[in-house]
Amino acid sequence: MAAYMVIRAIIHDRDAFISGYGPAAGKLSAEFGGEYLVRAPGLTVLEGDLPPGGSMVISKWPSKEAALKFWHSPEYAEVKKLREGIADCDVLLIEE
Repeated sequence: MAAYMVIRAIIHDRDAFISGYGPAAGKLSAEFGGEYLVRAPGLTVLEGDLPPGGSMVISKWPSKEAALKFWHSPEYAEVKKLREGIADCDVLLIEE
């Protein structure tokens, strides 16, 4: 059963994010079977208590297990360090 990872990010240093974390996370997620469906700034909140603005990333995974394998991998732990201090993220995972 497919799974989707949904990430809302407030990016404080877009240049650092785009040049470091973004490409590294994209390459690694593909190696684990992930596929980006949406990667875009300019998030508009229509309802709820989220702060305005931000970016949205939605990726599709072959299964919840595949997404979790990526998320908990030592490789991603290293890549995740690249966004420390430059982005605040909320990450959700849902199965289809």
